[in-house]
Amino acid sequence: MTEPNASIPEQVSRTRAGEPVTFLEAIAEALWEEMARDPDVFLLGEDIGVYGGAFKVTRGFLEHFGPQRVVDTPISEGGFTGAAAGAAHMGLRPVVEMQFMDFISPAYDVLTNYIATSEYRGAGPLPMVVRGPVGGGNRGGPFHSQNIEMAFFHTPGLKIVYPSTAYDAKGLLKAAIRDDAPVLFEEHKGLYRAPGLREVLPDEDYVVPLGSARTVREGDALSIVTYGAMVHRSVEAAERLAEEKIEVEIVDLRTLLPMDDEAIVETVRKTGKLLVVHEDTRTGGIAGEIAMRVSEQAFEWLDGPMLRVTAIDAPVPYSGALEDVFLPGVEDIVTAARYLAKY
Repeated sequence: MTEPNASIPEQVSRTRAGEPVTFLEAIAEALWEEMARDPDVFLLGEDIGVYGGAFKVTRGFLEHFGPQRVVDTPISEGGFTGAAAGAAHMGLRPVVEMQFMDFISPAYDVLTNYIATSEYRGAGPLPMVVRGPVGGGNRGGPFHSQNIEMAFFHTPGLKIVYPSTAYDAKGLLKAAIRDDAPVLFEEHKGLYRAPGLREVLPDEDYVVPLGSARTVREGDALSIVTYGAMVHRSVEAAERLAEEKIEVEIVDLRTLLPMDDEAIVETVRKTGKLLVVHEDTRTGGIAGEIAMRVSEQAFEWLDGPMLRVTAIDAPVPYSGALEDVFLPGVEDIVTAARYLAKY
């Protein structure tokens, strides 16, 4: 397909200019670069073309790549996710945007029963990405604030990615688009334009491999395993604890499925204590799976109970005061870590 001549949109020009990039701009750059690199990559979703997306990630994409590669869809998540699967069967690499990941539930059937099982059934791989904003803290209420990872974590055949930095967001999204498996890509909206997360990114092409965790901070008193926005709250908590001579090691999972068991076991063997922090609700959250894997693979290294800091078991409240209680905070992490360090 030919691409009309058009100027590069502002949100995908920072790296080329050597300027710091926000989390949102890193996502936009990844999409732009992969579309420019591979003509089989195309985008589809609600309001991503003319409007440029609810968060303006794809502003200017339609003018540059044209309507065959930036496709505005009806409000039918199950329908356009199924259409993306058909396109992937034909050799294309679709990237589906959910306006908010809360709205992925109508596509649960096609994702779990059809897309995830495709290669297992001999129908071939389905190289496609479903991406969109997740997470609370923005007073969006129960329909615009959820974390959806555990609804799909139990589904063999899917990969789940949840970055915490601009560098990782760009590199992981590029890796996801190039992967031959279907990938769910969660983007915490609270990180999109956070000024403290701006980074100068490499001007050359790079990817961050799926399935590999990252040690954010070294420590020996206890390990925090976390991901997404909770990485930054955990770092803030660790800095406070360091004033009490409690040095916390922090591991950012980055990819939830497949999970980097080796990195988790390595940090637990080093510190002997594990605290799992995630924004998702408590019951059935990923903390339970991580704790079970540690029990199976590193039990003899534990010097204390495995603990978790999570959201409470409730829908996300509209009220700001209630949402602050609902979400795990820095003080919650500090309290749990302090208890565990002294155990």
